Amino acid sequence: MTLIKSISGIRGTIGAQPGENLTPIDVVKFTTAYSRFMSEKNDGKRLTVVVGRDARISGEMVEKIIVGTLLGCGVNVINVGLCTTPGTEMAVITHKADGGIIITASHNPKQWNALKLLNEKGEFLNDAEGKKVLAYAEDDSYQFPDVDHLGKVILSEDFNDTHISQVLALPLVDIEAVKARKFKVVVDAVNSIGGVVIPKLLRELGCDVVELNCEPTGEFAHNPEPLPQNLTEISEVIVREGADLGIVVDPDVDRLAFVSEDGTMFVEEYTLVAVADYILSQKVGNTVSNLSSSRALRDVTEAHGGSYTASAVGEVNVVAKMKETGAIIGGEGNGGVIYPELHYGRDALVGTALFLTYLAKKNMTMTALRATYPAYYASKNKIELTPAIDVDKVLLEMKNRYASENVNDIDGVKIDFAQSWVHLRKSNTEPIIRIYTEAKSPVEADELAQRFIREISEICNL
Repeated sequence: MTLIKSISGIRGTIGAQPGENLTPIDVVKFTTAYSRFMSEKNDGKRLTVVVGRDARISGEMVEKIIVGTLLGCGVNVINVGLCTTPGTEMAVITHKADGGIIITASHNPKQWNALKLLNEKGEFLNDAEGKKVLAYAEDDSYQFPDVDHLGKVILSEDFNDTHISQVLALPLVDIEAVKARKFKVVVDAVNSIGGVVIPKLLRELGCDVVELNCEPTGEFAHNPEPLPQNLTEISEVIVREGADLGIVVDPDVDRLAFVSEDGTMFVEEYTLVAVADYILSQKVGNTVSNLSSSRALRDVTEAHGGSYTASAVGEVNVVAKMKETGAIIGGEGNGGVIYPELHYGRDALVGTALFLTYLAKKNMTMTALRATYPAYYASKNKIELTPAIDVDKVLLEMKNRYASENVNDIDGVKIDFAQSWVHLRKSNTEPIIRIYTEAKSPVEADELAQRFIREISEICNL
């Protein structure tokens, strides 16, 4: 497996050959490159960098290598240990650090890990900055500091309680309203750090919590991506326990999916839609999501008198577009909620608190709330990349074939039809072409996806 280097970080499977997988040598190489870039950006001053990780099996090993390498580069470290991605981002902001490194491969299976690189705002490096880090990684002329100029671990702390307190302090999080509803909630945290923070947050909100896969062992109980096919267990538990809802997070807790009281999926695309509906009911404003996200956010935004804008895929692109348009809520259809009132990062904790506040105030069941939104159905598919597939050729051919439709090519090719759309793009995090479709029925969405899979196969002679 070739290392994947993108705006989403440095990602690969653990072990095997350096340069082809994520090995200790690669971890040192990219950590050093990051410290060089950040030192240059800060005119050579002594840096302070936050390091946090999810609970995956390789996390402790990678953490120790990163911390040691940063110290060897003369960088001071604030080590928050087992911490969510949004929590690590908030730690950078709270401690006024110069940057941060999050050790997580997000939704990828347990053999994967990654380094996600943050700036002084607790936000991901942009494309130009990421390219500089990659360039430094290929330059071995770096001189390490001597023994009198090594860095220090200036603080080791658990930041999770602080993050929870920051979320609960938000004006639009109504703790008393949620407590009054006495929600019974089943939590599936796939045996990572979410199993620590989400139940604690919910109990602060007065919820009765049923824990499922909440031991942070890193032994993922099922495929860690919060998709319906991976969530059959929680659906059964919700019905058996008579719970009001279920909450599912990925290993680093930046994605959030809900399950309704009858065991059906609320659908992760509608996590952001519902939270935006609440925020926009309190203040008229603009929203942003990426090109692969549901039209439902556009519909809800316009119903509240706001303006919706689509960005390229990738959190850094969504954040840039949110800042450009002054959006008051945004995110991604994969369950990623970005609420600038707290910080510019996908955050399942803030998404949970805002959603439960809205559900409590509406005094509805999950199924009743879901029924208030436009009915769109997504189909998410992929084609594994091989040397025979020329992605650029495929995308150009599709753009030309459908030139008479509404085509957006800022990130792959998205073709908007009257009642549906398809988005084709090369993944930033896996060696695949993603094929996302949305339509007015599941059958139509699946048929549209299969149609484009056939067309791509024909172009590539597969």
